[in-house]
Amino acid sequence: MSLDEYKGVYIFAQQVDGKLGSIAFELIGKAKELAKQLTDGGRPSDVTAVLLGSGIKGLADELGAYGADKVIVVDDPKLEKYRTEPYAQALAAVINECKPEIMLVGATAIGRDLGPTVSARVATGLTADCTSLDIGDFPLEAKEGQEQKHNQLLMTRPAFGGNTIATIACPDNRPQMATVRPGVMVKLPKDTSHKAEVIDFDAHLEENSRYVEILEEVKNVAKVVDIMEAKILVSGGRGVGSPENFKILEDLADAIGGTVSCSRAVVDNGWKPKDLQVGQTGKTVRPNVYFAIGISGAIQHVAGMEESDIIIAINKDETAPIFEVADYGIVGDLNKIVPMLTEELKAKKAAAE
Repeated sequence: MSLDEYKGVYIFAQQVDGKLGSIAFELIGKAKELAKQLTDGGRPSDVTAVLLGSGIKGLADELGAYGADKVIVVDDPKLEKYRTEPYAQALAAVINECKPEIMLVGATAIGRDLGPTVSARVATGLTADCTSLDIGDFPLEAKEGQEQKHNQLLMTRPAFGGNTIATIACPDNRPQMATVRPGVMVKLPKDTSHKAEVIDFDAHLEENSRYVEILEEVKNVAKVVDIMEAKILVSGGRGVGSPENFKILEDLADAIGGTVSCSRAVVDNGWKPKDLQVGQTGKTVRPNVYFAIGISGAIQHVAGMEESDIIIAINKDETAPIFEVADYGIVGDLNKIVPMLTEELKAKKAAAE
């Protein structure tokens, strides 16, 4: 394998039922940042989105508007619904032909299935569920007797159940592949004047024994809100005390138009569903306001909410780590403070009306 043949940063643009997921735009945003550090002839490397599906070519303009320089379209009836084998064939064919230096895939249900399958077929490694990506040297510090390689993709992810953070590189194989957690990267502002070059690609898909037939498709309506889209989050931890006590957090959320979320301890105790969990093993959120109530502030939780615009912590322990990242902190009994805060907010809202 000649590593010099591999150029550019590619992302898998996931679409379902003809609609692009937000993760596609988040990946483009990060890819543009990485591409600036991987110059090709003095200019930033191209960012290419790979779009797979049937009748989906019209989505290319939207990918261009969010920053993609090129969009490779594999349009085939076999790709109408996601199935591992045809999608893996298609993406592997693009990689083998176009030779990207970096290939990013969203760590969604689809991406977590597709990414490892494709990495095995193109004989490279894959770092799963990344929370940070950067370009740098590997090893991170020069070691005597070991070559330090430059311009490597440094892929950071939680390891050992979120108890430590690992930075991983793939110095000897290409492409450097990673699945990236949704909500971690920031998409660029939409610019409809930015147009991508659209390239039609024939992956020569062949049915084989690994093809599956979809007999029935059942779509369940989500019973919980998506906390990644919330502008205000009222998040509770073990310190809330009981599932019943989350009622005071729900009252506060209702008073300010917010959404309730929680820490891992709450989910582990069975008080709230995992869809509401914030943190390394939950979801990464970026609300305008984040209330951390009864949350100690372990690094695993902070990693999932530290990019919030304003963080307000309420905890009876004045030494709790959450106060180190909070913009505003209140030390005291949440059972007294939260209801008082709710009533005060309701009164101000009523007066304003």
